[in-house]
Amino acid sequence: MISIEQTLHILKQDNNFREIIDNGQYHFHQSGVTFENLSYDSRHVDGKTLFFAKGAAFKRDYLLSAIDKGLLFYVSEVDYDVAIPVIMVSDIKKAMSLIAMAFHGNPQEKLKLLAFTGTKGKTTAAYFAYNILRQSHKPAMLSTMNTTLDGKTFFKSQLTTPESLDLFQMMAEAVDNGMSHLIMEVSSQAYLTKRVYGLTFDIGVFLNISPDHIGPIEHPTFEDYFYHKRLLIDNSKVVVINSDMDHFDLLKEQVLDRQQEHDFYGSTSLNAISNSKAFAFDLSGKLAGHYDIQLIGSFNQENAVAAGLACLRLGASLTDIQTGISETSVPGRMEVLTQKNGAKIFVDYAHNGDSLEKLISVVEEHQKGKLVLVLGAPGNKGESRRADFGNVINNYPNLDIILTADDPNFEEPADICQEIASHITRPVTIVIDREEAIKSASQLTQTETDAIIIAGKGADAFQIVKGKRETYIGDLEVAKRYL
Repeated sequence: MISIEQTLHILKQDNNFREIIDNGQYHFHQSGVTFENLSYDSRHVDGKTLFFAKGAAFKRDYLLSAIDKGLLFYVSEVDYDVAIPVIMVSDIKKAMSLIAMAFHGNPQEKLKLLAFTGTKGKTTAAYFAYNILRQSHKPAMLSTMNTTLDGKTFFKSQLTTPESLDLFQMMAEAVDNGMSHLIMEVSSQAYLTKRVYGLTFDIGVFLNISPDHIGPIEHPTFEDYFYHKRLLIDNSKVVVINSDMDHFDLLKEQVLDRQQEHDFYGSTSLNAISNSKAFAFDLSGKLAGHYDIQLIGSFNQENAVAAGLACLRLGASLTDIQTGISETSVPGRMEVLTQKNGAKIFVDYAHNGDSLEKLISVVEEHQKGKLVLVLGAPGNKGESRRADFGNVINNYPNLDIILTADDPNFEEPADICQEIASHITRPVTIVIDREEAIKSASQLTQTETDAIIIAGKGADAFQIVKGKRETYIGDLEVAKRYL
């Protein structure tokens, strides 16, 4: 619950209040109004709701339908000239975040907050952290793959980082459930759209950076993408950063200028990986010791180190860290099946050029025979990936390529496949139906040295077509059909 007086105080403190315009007969000054609900969906309002009119696609009709349901107040950057008062603000997204915090009793102050950012690896690192912390603590987790607010029930999130109203409601639920820590993936979009505005993390982890999410509806340039990623450092008490990542010197300068407590990890840092094998590695520095790991690839070992260093600062013991890392597997991340002929099938979420390069190189280390790649690219987002995929594939001339659909949305999947193919310097096969593409690939292997790589969707059990999620059983389940 939050009163109108508290709401206005929060907005004024943040220099975000403009004025109240009352076009109707409702005299708010005499009302002593309190709000029992917050909403940005006009279908979910009543007389006790504070409604936020947000988004470029918002229409006055939505507001009128909300008023029909009893709505008495709304917050907006625009006066829609309706018969209820509007609290005018300069920035609706900032207003939402700060008001949601207060409405839910500042749950962020009752949890230890751990945030991961990076172009890739956020989900894997979050899973490592979750498994480490659950040894001796009660962590909640907000992840692209699975969210849990009680450590028992898991559900799929719509966004990597939830909208602020949903985020603070979920935090409050985690507090009510007795959770001690919250692990979050924080995307560049979360800062671009101010979903985490006003939030300070106990630990912020920066895993890596490479060009991605650059396009008309995302970030206009790489600089803008990287800038919004770096905001996590400004909003974390302590940071953990990969010293091997591109542009590390810029991050290091940012941390040292802020005189910020930090841990660096990587080949040139104190916290370095040595004696690395497929399913085990050794560490020097704060985490010195031997570690077993289920996820192959040096990048997964790096994600484990990042999670370990963060969790050490949050109260985990070295034993907790070793056990948590050894127990971690991630749906749709480097999941491995074996065909009857002994060939391997690797299902992985790799969905940009950098992660695809790493995935292929790891498979190539272990499988020396024929390699077949099944790949697509999403429609209406991350369009630069298509050329990136082509450039990566050109570095592996012995790889057989089957291009297919991957969340085509409002684009034609055949056009997306043709665009990827235009960047590849050799013939490829195009099979639009994703299940048929995987079936075709499964018929191309012969011996245990061969492998199929199915990249892009990971554990996603849907295809986004024309703005809607269509049912799809998922790459792993399809692959099992054709073993």
